[in-house]
Amino acid sequence: MSTQSTGGILSHYADFYPPELQKQGYPLISLHEGNTPLIPACHLAEWIEKNTPTRGLRIFLKYEGLNPTGSFKDRGMTYAVSQAKADGAVSIICASTGNTSAAAAAYGTRAGLKTYIVLPSGKVALGKLSQAILYGAEIMEIEGNFDQALTLVRQLGETGKVTVVNSINPYRIQGQKSAAFEVCDALGNGKQAEAPDYLFIPVGNAGNITAYWLGFCEYYAAGKITQKPKMMGYEAEGSAAIVQNRVIDNPETLATAIRIGNPASWSGAVSARDESGGLIGSVTDAEIIHAYQLLAGKEGIFCEPASAASFAGLIQAAQRGEIANNQSAVCVLTGNGLKDPDNAIAHGAAKRHTLAADDGIDRVLDIIEKNKSRPV
Repeated sequence: MSTQSTGGILSHYADFYPPELQKQGYPLISLHEGNTPLIPACHLAEWIEKNTPTRGLRIFLKYEGLNPTGSFKDRGMTYAVSQAKADGAVSIICASTGNTSAAAAAYGTRAGLKTYIVLPSGKVALGKLSQAILYGAEIMEIEGNFDQALTLVRQLGETGKVTVVNSINPYRIQGQKSAAFEVCDALGNGKQAEAPDYLFIPVGNAGNITAYWLGFCEYYAAGKITQKPKMMGYEAEGSAAIVQNRVIDNPETLATAIRIGNPASWSGAVSARDESGGLIGSVTDAEIIHAYQLLAGKEGIFCEPASAASFAGLIQAAQRGEIANNQSAVCVLTGNGLKDPDNAIAHGAAKRHTLAADDGIDRVLDIIEKNKSRPV
């Protein structure tokens, strides 16, 4: 059976990619990634109205957790793995905090390529590691952090024996730019595409903010949109290399996906910030968890903690008066909450009750009665 597939981002946005990708014989490896929803967040907008000086803000959530492996990484991986296959590669490799490993292993498997993964030992959320295990990747754990893992992977890539599919691979950025196209198309409601006034996004290795800005610029150059958004990127405080303008040797945050102290796309993120008139800030773990809980508790959206850095950044910016009134803002939620079940259990608001086998309905009715006066 052929590994060629259609229906993903490279086909849908073919006009923004090289024509050879659509030619017969090109090994287009797709799991029908992309086309993720842009969800209006009316309850969060109300919360911002009540709790900050910002007025009239329209908030939308780009929920990338509904990609095939549960994160935005699939957008870049479809192109990186397709090109690796086209170039005759027999194996691919990546360093990862988790999501890249899941995407690389899935797309590598679909392409018939052996996938090698280098992970920082004990620093990857269980949901992500389980994906790479099931996909059959060869997993190596380094007694160090992500940045050290990426240094090793770069060196291995230079041998020519494996193809690196981290975001230092330019095809990754090219694939990920498609999310910006989708945001504009969704805001345009099927008519003229429209960019938001602000784009809030987590920053870890900084490839995604670089890719989104590339996408907005290309849509603008093509006449699809009439303005570009301010790019508002947020690192975790314990890993805020760009904010502090220095490499963080031992980055720390519970948001494992952005626990990176030396972003590979540092310069791209700075360009996105400067060219758009936006900013790159940092949020604490406490701010991330608060946003994580609000997303779930107000809108029913389950994302992983790193994703919530985007909304944590929005809250911070709104409180500081850094968002103009009556504007639109998109928060990028990069990964599904099922990626990190431990943090969901640790920080969830649910009350749990134990019932005896013979309690009957009276015990349950008592619980319901006690909750009548409590707000949802």
